[in-house]
Amino acid sequence: MADAVRAALAARIADSSPPQRRIEDIGERIEFIDWLNEMSSRLLRQKQDYRERVEFLRTLDYEAIRAGLDRQLVLGLIQVESNFRKYAVSSAGARGYMQVMPFWTSVIGDGDPRALFDMRTNLRYGCVILRHYLDLEQGDLFMALGRYNGSRGREAYPNAVLAAWQGRWAYKPRKPATA
Repeated sequence: MADAVRAALAARIADSSPPQRRIEDIGERIEFIDWLNEMSSRLLRQKQDYRERVEFLRTLDYEAIRAGLDRQLVLGLIQVESNFRKYAVSSAGARGYMQVMPFWTSVIGDGDPRALFDMRTNLRYGCVILRHYLDLEQGDLFMALGRYNGSRGREAYPNAVLAAWQGRWAYKPRKPATA
């Protein structure tokens, strides 16, 4: 990885902005609350504690939008990667919700792979890495997902994420009522 790319990714990981978007527009705020309520009900099986579920969704919203990713795509990826288990560890050693490989903490972080079990850290790394792969693949989501999973060019993983994204996590904002 080029030093400039490594430095840019490290800067995106290190940003300590608060994990909640400020939404000034009332219409956008209503849409966000609707989204939060809908996703909260869909996530109830995996995360029964209301506060934990809402904190997770608010953080996911912040990190996905910050990285320029679709929130629903990130939800689909997490479903496939860890089924929303914070302490998931794969046979390859990937950790947390987004199954981030520990080497990333040395490449673009502080070198502490234990931090990958922190919700915000894991979501930030995962979103930044997926964004990096999307940029590397010039927007080709199929290939970027393959890179993310280490299965570039094979169909099973990208198809599973796309199915989760377009199935369980598909979301269309409600049309506002007109007076």
